[in-house]
Amino acid sequence: MNTKVKNLLAFSLLFIQPIFMASNLVVARGGVEYVPPISLAFWRWTLVFVILLPFTYLSLRKDFKIIKNEFKKLLFLGAMGCGVCGAFPFLAGKTTTVTNMGIIYTSSPIFIILISSFFFHEKINFIKIIGLISCLIGVFAIIIKGDLDLLINLNFTIGDLWMLAAAIGWALYSIYLFHWKSKLKIFQRFTLIAFFGALSLFPFYIGEELFFERTTFSNEFFMWIIFAAISPGIIAFTLYTVAQKKLGASLTGFTLYVFTIYGAIYGYFLFGEKLENYHLIGTVLVFIGVYLAKKKNVKQI
Repeated sequence: MNTKVKNLLAFSLLFIQPIFMASNLVVARGGVEYVPPISLAFWRWTLVFVILLPFTYLSLRKDFKIIKNEFKKLLFLGAMGCGVCGAFPFLAGKTTTVTNMGIIYTSSPIFIILISSFFFHEKINFIKIIGLISCLIGVFAIIIKGDLDLLINLNFTIGDLWMLAAAIGWALYSIYLFHWKSKLKIFQRFTLIAFFGALSLFPFYIGEELFFERTTFSNEFFMWIIFAAISPGIIAFTLYTVAQKKLGASLTGFTLYVFTIYGAIYGYFLFGEKLENYHLIGTVLVFIGVYLAKKKNVKQI
């Protein structure tokens, strides 16, 4: 396949992956009405593991020595990607606003770039900085609805700290997913990340069941768990892993900005939220930012 075509396909993942990743907003908006937040995260990743295991069991059994050697890394990735980033946004929604959550979570690519530069000496060129600034302005334009007073008058709560932790957790997951090279294939690795993610959530799930809110295993429970496991789970995480292998950690982090655009689209079609001029302006700035960030950064595949 032509190198330019391969690079174009890799770049297209920046816009395809967030379609599925942003569907997590649908879960956060609708699913938490029927399933407690930690329970939703725990059963989601348990189901992902159950779905993938039949397809990967034989190969995982064959590669047991590799798993043993990579155990600590897999546990860390599961705890960050599925534990912290799986439960914290749902917890945040209890005490903070969608506006605050959006602003704070879009800080994740900044953490990705800074941590990658500091620990892994990844270069930050001028064009990438301009792209990052363009994305930030575009996202903020959408989040504050073009009204600076909304940004100035924001009140921060404990939920905002949950979201900040989630943003940092996603940055750490993204960086180490890319830099920790694995001898396991993508679905083998993802199966184990899902397992360790569910394992890291298990004690907190038990605590939630005993002391806070019990899970009702209704039809709605199964509907939301299945949807969360497949769309923002298996599909989104797999595409994110592929994008990282092709584009690197910092550039792939820009999917979070495109994620915000798709979130607004989901809000319009599913929850009757209006699309305004600032959505259009923000969308254009985000797409320009991603384009600038990817210049001279796409690997030769």
